[in-house]
Amino acid sequence: MFEMSNVGRFFGEVQTELKRVEWPKWNEFVGATVVVLFLIVFFAALLWVVDQGITIGIKYIFRLFFPGF
Repeated sequence: MFEMSNVGRFFGEVQTELKRVEWPKWNEFVGATVVVLFLIVFFAALLWVVDQGITIGIKYIFRLFFPGF
């Protein structure tokens, strides 16, 4: 089931694997972060535009069928 010796071995293996990882250089890290932030802003704006378009379309359809709406 779950033993303390297994927990210790697990963290030892985690430490070994973390030493094998090839971490990105600082400029690669910053570049990737900038790209991710740009894409987040871009897709948020895109979704906002699509949402506004759908909202306007639905309001238009409702006004056709329910003039007082």
